[in-house]
Amino acid sequence: MTCENYDPCFPDQPVVDRYLAIWAIQPSFRDKPAFIWTQDAPSGLTWTSITYSELDNAAEAMASQLLCTLNRGDSLLLLCSPGLRLVKLLFSCQRAGIVAVPVIPPDPSAFSPACRGPAHHHLLRVVSQVKPNAVVADRHYIAAVTGSVSSSDDRLGHLLQKLRWLSVEHLDDECPRAAASSLSPSPYLGSAHNVRAARKAYDLQPSSVVVSWLPQYHDCGLMFLLLTVVAGATCVLASPSAFLHRPRLWLELVTEFHATCTPVPAFALPLVVQRGGINHGKLPLKLGSLRNLILINEPVYKSYVDEFVKEFAAAGIDPSSVAPSYGLAENCTFVSTAWPSDEGCRSRYPNMPSYNRLLPSARLGSLSSSASEGADIDIVVVDEETCEPVDDGVEGEIWVSSASNASGYLGHPSLTREVFHGRLRGETGRCFVRTGDQGVIGGEERYLYVTGRDSDVIRTHDERNQCVHAHYIESAAYSSSSKQLRGGCVVAFDAEQLVVMAELQKKKEEERGVDVYREICEKIREGVRKEEGGRVGWVALVERGSIPKTTSGKPRRWLARQKLLEGSLRPVYEARFVAGRHEASARDGGEGGVRQGNVASLMPYRRRIRRSGMAVSSSSDFLASLQLIDTSSCLKEQKVQWMNVGEGRGRLEGRVRYLRGQRRRRRVNEHEAVGPSRCEGWPPPAV
Repeated sequence: MTCENYDPCFPDQPVVDRYLAIWAIQPSFRDKPAFIWTQDAPSGLTWTSITYSELDNAAEAMASQLLCTLNRGDSLLLLCSPGLRLVKLLFSCQRAGIVAVPVIPPDPSAFSPACRGPAHHHLLRVVSQVKPNAVVADRHYIAAVTGSVSSSDDRLGHLLQKLRWLSVEHLDDECPRAAASSLSPSPYLGSAHNVRAARKAYDLQPSSVVVSWLPQYHDCGLMFLLLTVVAGATCVLASPSAFLHRPRLWLELVTEFHATCTPVPAFALPLVVQRGGINHGKLPLKLGSLRNLILINEPVYKSYVDEFVKEFAAAGIDPSSVAPSYGLAENCTFVSTAWPSDEGCRSRYPNMPSYNRLLPSARLGSLSSSASEGADIDIVVVDEETCEPVDDGVEGEIWVSSASNASGYLGHPSLTREVFHGRLRGETGRCFVRTGDQGVIGGEERYLYVTGRDSDVIRTHDERNQCVHAHYIESAAYSSSSKQLRGGCVVAFDAEQLVVMAELQKKKEEERGVDVYREICEKIREGVRKEEGGRVGWVALVERGSIPKTTSGKPRRWLARQKLLEGSLRPVYEARFVAGRHEASARDGGEGGVRQGNVASLMPYRRRIRRSGMAVSSSSDFLASLQLIDTSSCLKEQKVQWMNVGEGRGRLEGRVRYLRGQRRRRRVNEHEAVGPSRCEGWPPPAV
């Protein structure tokens, strides 16, 4: 592993902020668009842009304005709508040496305790944890929030009343424009080492054009802002809500701006196939310019990619552009990609091997090659109990060591030691991040397949009672009724039986009813039995938006489980499947082993869960307070300058539960199989 990864053929800098100043004074970059903000209107696409020189001047001027009221090292809460103003604020905080904390602005009209939603509770956690010195928001948003909390006597109201509120319009419009940079650059959370590693891995150049609708509050969305500036490229931005409203917008932006690179979560592929196919819009799609189709979340199903490439083959998409990747906030986002940058490599998709229907997320190289010795990021698969590397083909926990490793979790030193100070048995020196992800290495090129989270392994509750990753159950359940269920909105978990919760698609009233729901539940049970051998005991069908998710769109299974068991999430329809007599009657043409769920009949069961659920609730405040913070790998002794409190929480919640349970449990069925490999990370039931 190498700690310095400067490219002698590229103007690499020790910290990210210095790239912006360099591009701004170059004649060929001064007037080049750095970022373009697009909006989808009925009349067509509209956009505004900011050049490298304008961004550099704005960052300098806004940084000077911020330092009139704040000091270097202070923390600043950003409650701004996504757009170019937020981009300028992020870079100005970096230049001013202020810790920027971007958070999704909650609904300002719902700050009363009775009306608050998840975004308000997240804001409370952030303010309590970070203790910001000031808040920046839109002028109208400030007026609405201050009016709502002026008479509030709860904790969030008191905290917000104490904060100093700054208007982003004042900082952006009324601050003097700086002619030259007078502030010294400051280190950056997304370490320059990590951004340089990502730029080289994807071979991004000044000629690259990136299209991203990822949230600007999310670690990967922030990463591609940095990556754009480091590469001297152009980034076309859109809001996540615009993509969800019309998924085809993503591909239209690629067509309109001749994009060469676009990062998307893997669930976007089936979504755009279903709702934004080749014939779903007026604008003809031309995707031949794409060189990097970066799939940023794991696991990546080969079938999703196959369907997407087949659907848009007529639009000229190059299959070799598919780049399954792996990342986590504990390593400043980027870890690896299976996409080889050399054009002549034959191992690009569709020649990329698969394992258990999954595409690889890294290519580690053969043991005899010297590539791994000079790698920027070292990856090993480890037996999490013995702390020894496992053989290729055996599943274990993924450990990552690099100069991009974060310093730890803010305010939680014991958990930091547990996760960030992993050491292989018999070795001293380098530390590893224990990712909590399960993986397996296979093939001559030693491809890494990320198979799932160790905290999301569940039992099938059939005769074999084997361990299986939850996403396999969820995939089988969705495939059984794909026209009635929402893609990416199915969760499976263990609650003394195998439970599947699924969101229903929006349908007309005549397309709903008990008979339809009953059929969906039966198909889910049968689909899971055929594909994974699991015995589903309970199916809950819920309305759209009911399943909680992280800022990256991943389902929060533990929270969905907690809400269902405590009764705070009311299903539209629920079916219970019982063994023995009822299943036999189904085969004989009886009731089918299915009966409509009766909430009252489940209350004794839920009361038992609620007793343990109190422990979950009390610990959830602690879990919610865990936020990620990192220092620049280049200037460790200086203050941290960027904090990301959005993504990472879901990973932490599962990781904390797993590590706590691991101390209490004994090893269960040492050689139980998960597909062709074994899974030794069977987690205990949630507290």
